[in-house]
Amino acid sequence: METSPDPWIGELRHSHDRLQALVEPLDLASLQQRSYASEWSIAQVLSHLGSGAEIFGLFLEAGLTGQDPPGRDAFVQVWNGWNAKDPRAQANDGLRADEAIVERLESLDPDQKAGLRLHMFGMDMDLTGLARMRVSEHAVHTWDVAVALDPSATVAPAAVGLLIDTVGQLAARSAKPDGKERRLLVSTSDPERHFVLETGEAVSLTESDGEEGLPELRLPAEAFVRLVYGRLGPHHTPPVEGDGVDLDELRPLFPGF
Repeated sequence: METSPDPWIGELRHSHDRLQALVEPLDLASLQQRSYASEWSIAQVLSHLGSGAEIFGLFLEAGLTGQDPPGRDAFVQVWNGWNAKDPRAQANDGLRADEAIVERLESLDPDQKAGLRLHMFGMDMDLTGLARMRVSEHAVHTWDVAVALDPSATVAPAAVGLLIDTVGQLAARSAKPDGKERRLLVSTSDPERHFVLETGEAVSLTESDGEEGLPELRLPAEAFVRLVYGRLGPHHTPPVEGDGVDLDELRPLFPGF
């Protein structure tokens, strides 16, 4: 897993620029159409990213200044402000807030990058952890917008190259176990990775150490990232190969967010 914050900050810049290019030409009707996130319009995805940018900014400044991290009261105030905006304001202001957090991360000097420590959502993390968390959210929600406009859209390749090595953590934290015991190999391409997926009362996804003889799912890394993020619906699934694996059984394990 990439431990320097710089590649994550760089990818956050690329993801912002992609999102801006997608959203700026849209008229009001297009902003109000449903995104891949079924409960949100495109404008509401921008609102979510905008409110997230504000909240990430509060955590970043607390970490830089040694202050206490923001609490739920601050979050509620931010969310209420964004929920009150109309769709055009959600989109425009969302892009501006997103640009602001990217610029702030880019502005940090080497000492600030190395010394940042903060407590966020029950976790102690450094700047890499903060940037990783933002890319994880941003790249996938950008795809939620992109695929609503172009059904062939994919998650950005550079983001996939970073996120593929974080999917084990996400699977352990957010998967919904179904109680059925499985043990299978997942092999990805572009980039090539090999994981062992185990399910039962819990779900774990660990790096394979060369196991043989297991049922195997073979698919592009981009598609596997989307599977773990709950975004590999049948209409957005590239060709995959499964030896003794039913992809339809795996989808419900990963409800996404």
